[in-house]
Amino acid sequence: MNQTILQTSSPVLLSTAYLGPVQYYAKLLDYGCARIEQYDHYAKQTYRNRCVIAAPDGPLALTIPIVKPDTPKCFMRDIRISDHGNWRHLHWNALESAYNHTPFFEYYKDDFRPIYEQRYEFLIDFNEALCRLTCSLIGFEPHLERTTNYAVDAPDDYRERIHPKRDWQTDDPQFRPTPYYQVFQDRLGFLPNLSIVDLLFNMGPESLLVLHACCPPASR
Repeated sequence: MNQTILQTSSPVLLSTAYLGPVQYYAKLLDYGCARIEQYDHYAKQTYRNRCVIAAPDGPLALTIPIVKPDTPKCFMRDIRISDHGNWRHLHWNALESAYNHTPFFEYYKDDFRPIYEQRYEFLIDFNEALCRLTCSLIGFEPHLERTTNYAVDAPDDYRERIHPKRDWQTDDPQFRPTPYYQVFQDRLGFLPNLSIVDLLFNMGPESLLVLHACCPPASR
């Protein structure tokens, strides 16, 4: 049964994210309400169009190609997905190859597949569809709303703190990644803060318990 989250504080401010890392979903669970920034400018090499999964040989980044914006400063709400390189097929194959032997991939794959088969025009819509589905499968329902203008000096701002090139241990000490079973752990060791699907496919319904442990009540 899904757990409806009651907002008990100001909402967390997040960028849009393609199957964001565990840290991202820990914030959604901890705050219960999130404002998703749609008036920031697109930047390369962020979680906006990239997720990191555990492949047999180690971490693997999956990147969604985008249509090159007409201007250098294009709002995220206007970023379109490109069909270049048959990326939907390649990403799905990568997920299947990485997680086919996990305990729960077989259970959840038919929920994810239709989103990859549907052709979303805008990146932020595709990301939101995956985010809502993932939260529902984990068992909680955060309130998500998009910004109506660019947020300046906003509290609880994690738009750039949750970033593949930032050190979460320094930038977000409240986030405490809790080890969980990973299918390649014997070979790779535990890999923290991968895409949320790594947690979901490995742990299934227990993903919610892991996320709760990642954001203890006294952390903020």
